[in-house]
Amino acid sequence: MKKQIFIVHGGEVFETYEKYLEYLRDYRVNLDKVKHGGWKDNLQETLGDDYEVIYPQMENYHNAKYSEWRIFFERFFPYLQDEIILIGNSLGSIFLAKYLSENDFPVKIKCVFLLAGPYDDGYLGDFALPESLDKFSSQVKRIFLYHSQDDPAVPFGEVEKYAKKLPQAEKVIFKDKGHFVLKEFPEFVEKLKSIE
Repeated sequence: MKKQIFIVHGGEVFETYEKYLEYLRDYRVNLDKVKHGGWKDNLQETLGDDYEVIYPQMENYHNAKYSEWRIFFERFFPYLQDEIILIGNSLGSIFLAKYLSENDFPVKIKCVFLLAGPYDDGYLGDFALPESLDKFSSQVKRIFLYHSQDDPAVPFGEVEKYAKKLPQAEKVIFKDKGHFVLKEFPEFVEKLKSIE
């Protein structure tokens, strides 16, 4: 049986609709990113046939709402298998942390990777975490917290907040990976391959 990986990408949250429109007006287009994708887009090809990578485009990710993402995420449940690996990147990290802290997951989770996850820095709308992450911890065999010290989007201190609430988690810290918007991420791929 193939090893299954589910990725929840990042997004943006705005206090008001006007702030969202302002964001769209000021949005900086990066054609290289659009044309060539990044490590997440190529993960299936990089890992090979022993893996099944599920990487859906979450709804309204430029003006994300947890309640909408939750409905969309749950639509995939009939296709998930035991020992799944969950990956959350940026807003996807807080989404997974919140979901798993408030809900029973329908299959056994092998591990969860939270990459560059915001914890409580800034406005997070309905993505805000509950006080306790105990339910999250109880459903997951292994948790990995990835962050880079030079992340321009999510302050480095956010990883320490996760580490405090998830003391069993393994921290993996980089100095120069930014917000993990990379064409290739071989260190992460090797870690995925090493998970038994």
